[in-house]
Amino acid sequence: MSAREQRAASQRIVVTGLGAVSPYGRGRDVLWRGLATGETAIGELELFDSAEHRTHVAGQVNADFGELGEHLSRRQRERLTRTDQFALSAAFEAFGNADLSEGTTELGVFFGCSTGGMFEGEALFEEGADPSSTTQIFAAHQNNSPADAIARALGSTGPIEVISSACSAATMALEGALQALRSGEVEVALAGGADGLCRLTYAGFNSLRAVDEEACRPFRAEREGLSIGEGAGVLVLETLEHARARRATPIAELAGAGSSCDAFHMTAPHPEGLGAAAAIRAAIQDAGIEHGDVDFFNLHGTGTPHNDAAEWRALVNVFGERASRLPATSTKSGVGHLLGGCGGLEAVVTVMCLDAGMVHPTMGAGPVDPDSPADLVLGKARELTKSNFAVSANLAFGGANGALVFRRFSEEPS
Repeated sequence: MSAREQRAASQRIVVTGLGAVSPYGRGRDVLWRGLATGETAIGELELFDSAEHRTHVAGQVNADFGELGEHLSRRQRERLTRTDQFALSAAFEAFGNADLSEGTTELGVFFGCSTGGMFEGEALFEEGADPSSTTQIFAAHQNNSPADAIARALGSTGPIEVISSACSAATMALEGALQALRSGEVEVALAGGADGLCRLTYAGFNSLRAVDEEACRPFRAEREGLSIGEGAGVLVLETLEHARARRATPIAELAGAGSSCDAFHMTAPHPEGLGAAAAIRAAIQDAGIEHGDVDFFNLHGTGTPHNDAAEWRALVNVFGERASRLPATSTKSGVGHLLGGCGGLEAVVTVMCLDAGMVHPTMGAGPVDPDSPADLVLGKARELTKSNFAVSANLAFGGANGALVFRRFSEEPS
């Protein structure tokens, strides 16, 4: 390989591993099969009592994480929160998928999270709580707990960065990983996000009346709000040069990323979606492509009236009249809103869609909102006539927006 080809390969960032935990269960294959059925995994909330709330549904993970015993001692496992378990399970799966050794110490960890060990922290206020667990719970309560757990388990001595920008956290963490890989700071990065259900966020979104009493129905005319979910999505990213050197098989390429801030309101998006449009446009420009090259869009698609409307206007702002012909889906319709972790799981799904050449359906009943006429994939998965580029976007409280462009892997640069 010539020096020029080596430089080009070092700038191309590829995905070589995927891992996921979702309300469908443990593993990326379980997630893909669940989404492909068109049946949502959002159901009755059982983790804690929701009797005092106006809604009683969520995307809850009920998987067994006994496989962590293959990697961690009993004492190490006892110190993990639910969110830590999600993150570690997805990370170990992604590592195995990428055929990496757990002794890969020059690894960067870039993670998004918003609740950390909040669920366990809430236990301190329950009657009869064991005071001997206070120190452990306090340490795990922090948002950096899942990423720290991954770094400890994998023996990573590289940089570790945790983003907590609400719903765009994991997407921005992936952007940080992309920048670190391009700059040469790291050659391999584990990036994504995780979050778990807890009483505080469930009560908070209910108090805002932002939660649907049914499973969420993104972009539907009669949508009434989001559904909170939990889980994790993790990707192994590395330079193409590094992947080739170790004979790894790239699944996709992270071609571009962009972020922005609405600077508009604490919880409401800019009504015209200007900040979201800026992030999407920046990601497309960073990937070196035109908006016409995008073959499908994984929406933020929460199902709240204002957020979906603002996202639609952002799509029109970027794609013009093509917005209503661009295949689109919302992964949240199947798994709920993973808050700070949603961008990680949705990035995993976007890559799987590109790899399969089809887009999973958006769950929910009723007609598409005529005021936000996105070309939702409905009923069953849709095969793509082209499957080269896809955008996954996330729009957060505070107006923090992030977008990623993934490319189906090809030996030829875009």
